[in-house]
Amino acid sequence: MDLQRNVILGYLFISLSVCLSSCRSLSMSMSWSFQDMSWGSLGTVRSYSNFHADRDALEIQTALEQKDANNLVRILTNRSYVQRKQILEVYQSITEKVSDLVAGVKKAVSGDLATLLLGLMMTPLHFQAHRLRMAMEGLGTDEETLLEILCTTSSQQLKDISAAYNTIFQKDLEKDLKGESSGDFTKLLMALLRREEGVGGLQTDTEALSQALDAKKADPWIAILTTRNPDHLNKVLNRLESEREQMVDEALQKRFSGDLKLGLRTLVCCIRNPHVYLAQRLENMETAVVQGVMVARCEEDLLCVRAAFLRKTGTSLYTALQKAFTGDHLQALLAICRSED
Repeated sequence: MDLQRNVILGYLFISLSVCLSSCRSLSMSMSWSFQDMSWGSLGTVRSYSNFHADRDALEIQTALEQKDANNLVRILTNRSYVQRKQILEVYQSITEKVSDLVAGVKKAVSGDLATLLLGLMMTPLHFQAHRLRMAMEGLGTDEETLLEILCTTSSQQLKDISAAYNTIFQKDLEKDLKGESSGDFTKLLMALLRREEGVGGLQTDTEALSQALDAKKADPWIAILTTRNPDHLNKVLNRLESEREQMVDEALQKRFSGDLKLGLRTLVCCIRNPHVYLAQRLENMETAVVQGVMVARCEEDLLCVRAAFLRKTGTSLYTALQKAFTGDHLQALLAICRSED
């Protein structure tokens, strides 16, 4: 476990260093800009009204020296990413190197809390790129995390994440995904990564998917599900269920197997309702999953995920976190979650 955490923190160090050196060019060149991510009313973490980057940077410096986890959590979970970026820039100007901050966080706090706080200080693009890399690092592949990101992210965002991945790790995301998969599952991952919306007829697409189920052919499912808009696909899936008198998820379970089955079922669930899918991901309260989803969505649509979690489990996400985690790590997660439902 310690080795795994050291690997994670090592990649976070690389990501955070690259983040600071490239954030200005990224914000100008990528359509998923920092301004776009100061997201309306569906995020739980928003801009702090009485914000002063200089003051926060000095308080963080003091908190690191005193190993004051409470103040680190208070500041970093109560600022938007744009504000945290400004704090990082001020801190870097004070200390002259970002490694002081990374080393300071690792000394002041440990384990999962350190991972969480360092994740918050990365750009959203870099954070998702980091999660993709960690899903492919070491023995075995975390297919569910790969699918979560690929199935819940727009095509333009994926292009931007791919560019960030190359910048951070000097690796090609497409090649890495191919190296971690095989067969029809590779085809699905590539189609998700490259997807562009096309045009299809309601009945034509329904018939193609139905025939592919009978023949146990994956290609039509991959092609249609990755090249149509969600509204159209929901109509197709509803008609397919009506005509076959069988739920799509049940049909996929019976016709396909292995990673391909997991991938198609995940994609269908995300087409139906991505917030329900993310709520399902959170149910088991696995630390890496909880931190990944909450940090990735906290300024975008975590309120929607919270609502879906409550409907699905009958328990608020806030309460579920209190039952699963403890100490300063819990306080950080609760601060991101923000409140009861």
